[in-house]
Amino acid sequence: MKKMLLTLVFLGVLLSVKAQDTDKEAVRKVIETFFDGFHKQDSTAMKSVLADEVVLQTTGRNKAGKTLFRTEKIEKLITSITSIPDSVAFQEKLTSWSIQVDRTMANAWVGYEFWLNKEFSHCGINSFQLVNFDGDWKIIYLIDTRGRAGCLD
Repeated sequence: MKKMLLTLVFLGVLLSVKAQDTDKEAVRKVIETFFDGFHKQDSTAMKSVLADEVVLQTTGRNKAGKTLFRTEKIEKLITSITSIPDSVAFQEKLTSWSIQVDRTMANAWVGYEFWLNKEFSHCGINSFQLVNFDGDWKIIYLIDTRGRAGCLD
């Protein structure tokens, strides 16, 4: 009896870990879809992984070292990306991933470097908050940091 109980507990733990790994993969795919649309300047692709209401914020420091913080409309980001002329090359290279999932909520901490016309511009972290709406992970919140110090070390 004890052996059977231990086996059931072990199987339950394995299934839980497998489900969480599947959710982490799904969350990563959502973010990759967003950036695929970002790089193709495809507003439809970007919007496909966004919730109906998204909070977009950014933080960093100005040249004097004072903390900057602002909130923008997600539509402003989408419009600014889709209106970049073909003569301007841009790429946000994703450099690191840390994803946590609990039930219907996920957080992805994604490091990046931003390149403009093949020259380094800045780096930071994108922190995504996602909610699983009945099987579909959607981005509800995005905050990023921006800076130049320590980026390419």
